Amino acid sequence: MENTPNDSTVLLTSARRPAQLEAFGRLLDVLDRLRAECPWDKKQTLQSLRHLTIEETYEISDAILRDDLPDLKKELGDVMLHLVFYARIAAEKGAFDIADVLNAQCEKLIYRHPHIYGDVQADDEEAVKRNWEQLKLREKGTTTGVLGGVPTSLPALIKAMRIQEKARGAGFDWEQPEQVWEKVREELGEFGEEYSHGNPEKMDADKAASEFGDLLFSLVNFARFAGINPEEALERTNRKFISRFQYLEAAATANNQRLSDLTLAQMDVYWEQAKQRPAQPDNAN
Repeated sequence: MENTPNDSTVLLTSARRPAQLEAFGRLLDVLDRLRAECPWDKKQTLQSLRHLTIEETYEISDAILRDDLPDLKKELGDVMLHLVFYARIAAEKGAFDIADVLNAQCEKLIYRHPHIYGDVQADDEEAVKRNWEQLKLREKGTTTGVLGGVPTSLPALIKAMRIQEKARGAGFDWEQPEQVWEKVREELGEFGEEYSHGNPEKMDADKAASEFGDLLFSLVNFARFAGINPEEALERTNRKFISRFQYLEAAATANNQRLSDLTLAQMDVYWEQAKQRPAQPDNAN
């Protein structure tokens, strides 16, 4: 069970505030010097940092999936540096500085939590999420629409989740999980018809891909109703497959066999052995 904040946690955080502010100020001072004196840091731009930030974000995700808190601390520091760096470059352009960024974020959080800072009633998580999406849409106006805030460059699986969440926030959603499951079955049937039972000569590749996309979208929708994060679920399966396949490789090597020389039936013996092993932690590779 995840830890939830309580009064003692809040007090502990407040007691650390001077040290936290000092550390943040130290990071700003270090970056100021690097930006002035280091040849690499002086050359960086918003564009040159972008792909590095994406990589660091994925490294944070990996650390969380492994439940590796020491590594998470390091990766958070890397991303924190990038955020401060972006603000520093923007300040050099006369656009904004880190204080503007933080104050704007505080104002947004206060505005989007009227159940905390105002008199709006929100008794559960779903009510909070609905309020959040409605307020967010109100901020953006009607020019972009409900789905306009979904980044186009998001990975497709995560984008599907965000699209569905935003549509739900606008009241466009299924009423019962059974309806969503029926939709999954319907899409599976439609994909099966296009796939023509595995006969590639009869298959229209574009239509099959389209139906497969519909099937995946409906599965993401059902996962949402089931309380499952499909991105995390798929990553757990990826890691499980990697762990079992690496066992297969190691077992073959231990028996002086090359994987490429094994038949599928021989590989399957090792695969079944891998499945019988005690459950491996999510950070197993």
